[in-house]
Amino acid sequence: MRLSGVASAFPPQFYDQETLVAAFREHWGDRIFNPDRLEQLHRNVLVGGRHLALPIQEYPRLKSWGEANDAWIRVAQEVGERAIRGALEVAGLDVGAVDALLFVTATGVATPTIDARLVNRLGLPPRVKRMPFFGLGCVGGTAGVARAADYVRAFPDQVAVLLSVELCSLTLQREDLSIPNLIASGLFGDGAAAVVVAGADLAGSGPRVVGTQSVFYPDSEEVMGWRVSERGFGIVLSAEVPEMVSRYLRRDVDAFLAGHGLERSDISRWVAHPGGPRVLERMEEALQLERRDLAVTWRILREVGNLSSASVLVVLEDVLTNDPPPPGSWGLMVALGPGFCSELVLLRW
Repeated sequence: MRLSGVASAFPPQFYDQETLVAAFREHWGDRIFNPDRLEQLHRNVLVGGRHLALPIQEYPRLKSWGEANDAWIRVAQEVGERAIRGALEVAGLDVGAVDALLFVTATGVATPTIDARLVNRLGLPPRVKRMPFFGLGCVGGTAGVARAADYVRAFPDQVAVLLSVELCSLTLQREDLSIPNLIASGLFGDGAAAVVVAGADLAGSGPRVVGTQSVFYPDSEEVMGWRVSERGFGIVLSAEVPEMVSRYLRRDVDAFLAGHGLERSDISRWVAHPGGPRVLERMEEALQLERRDLAVTWRILREVGNLSSASVLVVLEDVLTNDPPPPGSWGLMVALGPGFCSELVLLRW
């Protein structure tokens, strides 16, 4: 099967980091012991600006989790539709060709889920099989590609579409002055991305999915995730995240590649989730990569922030559009996230 088309979509509102820091200082300034600490934390994540689901002046008007989630449902449909239409256009397919729709998110809830609402909005065929996934977080984009590939491997004459929508700004806890929440307020952005996975004989000239691997790390549930309360999603972001990269990633990548007769030196394109500067630095150290190997990932982090599950798909889109390698080259998608776990997808052009 092939990744026949990838496209991203963002809310129209974009703010540079200086504007966002000023807004947070105004909101939190009189309650933070050292207001300069906020600016330092935002500067350290190396994000230059982010898209927001809503105009910045509308966030103080959200008085409850319910109101924030209603905004999530509305905006998720808007950006989700644009991402799917864009990916299908790249693949040269129309909506009638879609047999399965997978949806990943960790930033809002809805029943019917967003994928169900998009069936009507897009005019998808009634036969479409829907598979919504909640809570995979940063690993969700790579995991979603792997599960879509599993589906097409079972049904090689069919087309699966993966959609990721993450509107992280609508989860922000405005009364939480903890360091993890302050870091999250500077790191995470909003956006969506879609990937078309089609049987090799159907459409597209993108890379083939050669293999996938999931690795779960036992007793690591408190490393990253949400602590859900009546106020919504409270961030769990442990300082152990970079350490998990150092401890496990080289072992897992090397074992996965060896199973396909490959080594890290055989990988031409690294499609890595932009988790944050410390995570990427540990990834470079663990995998013995040069900064140029993750240049696209670093740039996406700087330009739009960490988009949770959608980020790695935005990196994938950039690689396919601007820097595809020669035929026969190998690529590896890499992401880690709540569980704690990792997902790997081996690609070949």
